[in-house]
Amino acid sequence: MIVTIFHNPRCSKSRKTLAILEGKGIKPNIIEYLIQPVSFSEIKKILSMMGKAPHEIIRVKDAKDENIDIDSLSGNDLIKAIIKYPRILERPIVVVGEKAVLCRPPENVLKIL
Repeated sequence: MIVTIFHNPRCSKSRKTLAILEGKGIKPNIIEYLIQPVSFSEIKKILSMMGKAPHEIIRVKDAKDENIDIDSLSGNDLIKAIIKYPRILERPIVVVGEKAVLCRPPENVLKIL
């Protein structure tokens, strides 16, 4: 089973999710998305796996800090904003096979293991 976590080590929820995975004996592929950008197609695929729209994976406060009006942008434009300003991506996101989940709260990861 391949497990990938889109991780921000400065985020307590992200660290806790990683700890849950490691506690289950899982060594996930860790993508520090602030360092290793996520592509447009990867974001689209993850959204499809989660059954979510782009605005559902955006950190509203961080978007406002970047002067991004999420209500005025289309889905594709929101994805482009995530790529340009990766800190607006809600985290952590864990992908297992063809499933993905936003781990807020971190225990959400258990839904796809």
